[in-house]
Amino acid sequence: MAKIAIVGAGLIGRAWAISFARSGADVALWDVDANAPAAALTTIGEMLPELRRYGLLDDEPGVVLARIHAVERLEAALDGAAHVQENSPEKLDVKRELFAKLDRIAAPETVLASSTSAILPSAFSADLAGRARMLVAHPINPPYLIPAVEIVPAPWTDGEIVKRTAALMRQAGHSPIVMQREIDGFVVNRLQGALLEEAFRLVDRGLASADDVDVALKDGLALRWSFMGPFETIDLNAPKGVRDYVARYQSIYRDMFPPGRADWAGPVLETIEASRRAKTPEADLGQRQTWRDRRLMALLAHKRKAAGEIGD
Repeated sequence: MAKIAIVGAGLIGRAWAISFARSGADVALWDVDANAPAAALTTIGEMLPELRRYGLLDDEPGVVLARIHAVERLEAALDGAAHVQENSPEKLDVKRELFAKLDRIAAPETVLASSTSAILPSAFSADLAGRARMLVAHPINPPYLIPAVEIVPAPWTDGEIVKRTAALMRQAGHSPIVMQREIDGFVVNRLQGALLEEAFRLVDRGLASADDVDVALKDGLALRWSFMGPFETIDLNAPKGVRDYVARYQSIYRDMFPPGRADWAGPVLETIEASRRAKTPEADLGQRQTWRDRRLMALLAHKRKAAGEIGD
C-alpha cells in the first residue's frame, strides 16, 4: 500500500494512522504541535494489543506500530505520499491556510483529503491551483473500528481522484460512501440529524422518555440496521419487496412529517427498487429473510456475551 501522510495527530489523526497502518501502509504522522505525534504513538501502542485480542489486527502490534513514523517537518510527511489525510480543527480559516500550504508542498499527483465533518470541500479549495485533487474523506469516529467513510467531492474535484480515494479506502478496509456532489451534513450526519430531531421532539413533547427513545434504537431499529441499511430492511419487510412495502405503509408515514417530504411512490422508487433487485431478485427475498433472521440470532448472542464480559 502507498505511503499515507496524516496531518494532525489528535483523536482522528491517530485513529486514521491505525487504520492505514493495519492495512500495510507506511504512515507519516505530523502535527503543528511538535509533541502530538509522539503522544499519538504512545496511545496507538496501547490500543493495538486490544485490537489484536479481538481479532481485528492481522499482524502483531509491534509490526503495525513500526509502520507509523512521527516526523518533525510537514515536508517530510508529504514526501512520497500518495494520499494526505488532514485532521485540523473545524475552522474554515485554518483549513484554507493549511490546504494552500499542502497544495504548494505536495507532489501534483498526491490526493489531498480532509476529515472534516461539517465544512464543504468547495469552501477550502476554491481558490487553489490544485483544487481538482481535493475532497473530503469524512470518517465515522473511530475509523479503525467503523468502516464507513464519506467521499465528498467539490464541484471541480476530478472524478478519477474520487475513484482513487474510494479504492484506497476499500484497500484499507473501509466502506466508502461516494457522494455525487456536496451538501451540508453529507450523508451520515443528515441521516443522524433527522433521527436526532425526531428523538428530541418525542422527549420535548412528553411522548417518551430519553431512555425509551434509546431503547427504540438499541433494542429495535439498530439491530437490523447494524448489518442492513433502511432500504434493505423495508425490502425484506413486505412479501414482494420495497414497492410492496411502500404501497402498504407509505400512508402511515405521510401525516407524520411536514410538507416537503419525499414521495416514496414517485420516480425515486424506480431508482431504489432497481438497486434492491440488482442485489436481491424478488424470487430470493424469502431466502434473504432467512439470512436476516440468522444474522439477528448471531447478533443477539454476541450482545449477550459482550454484556457479560464487558458490561451492559
